Amino acid sequence: MPSESFAAAAPALPEGRFDGPEAFAGMVRAALSSAARQGWKELVFSDPDFADWPLGERASIDALQAWSAAGRRFVLLAQRFDAVERSHARFVAWRRMWGHIIECRAVRAEAGSTAVPSAIWTPGWFAHRTDPERSRGLCGFDPRARRELRETIDESWRVGVAAFPASTLGL
Repeated sequence: MPSESFAAAAPALPEGRFDGPEAFAGMVRAALSSAARQGWKELVFSDPDFADWPLGERASIDALQAWSAAGRRFVLLAQRFDAVERSHARFVAWRRMWGHIIECRAVRAEAGSTAVPSAIWTPGWFAHRTDPERSRGLCGFDPRARRELRETIDESWRVGVAAFPASTLGL
């Protein structure tokens, strides 16, 4: 169960348009805090490489640790995970410990297109960066928009392959 101070510090989930990297990073933090506070069963993060997500921050890992439990599912979808391994050391360590609740897939980008949306999907809220370069997009609680985003993510998931293993075993 999250601590009292953790629950009190958790920001509310935003709704509407957002603009800029700071706004998007704040939404990632808010989603992680809300997941821990509300005990969501599933989190879905999707991005070409997660390079500019605050996954390696101590607060993000604390929220993930508070959220993680049996029966939870964390889905990560990307084109590649090398930026995660390079830039988010705390997250990589957390991923090793909780590998049994995390599923990761990589999708090859078609020439000139982004096969993987930059988005967060949760059971009741979403954030979708429609312009990842400028970190602009839309977030909220609208069931139709959430469903359409999940369908887009699921399409990419189906063509993806297992990636970003919790550990690598060598002989």
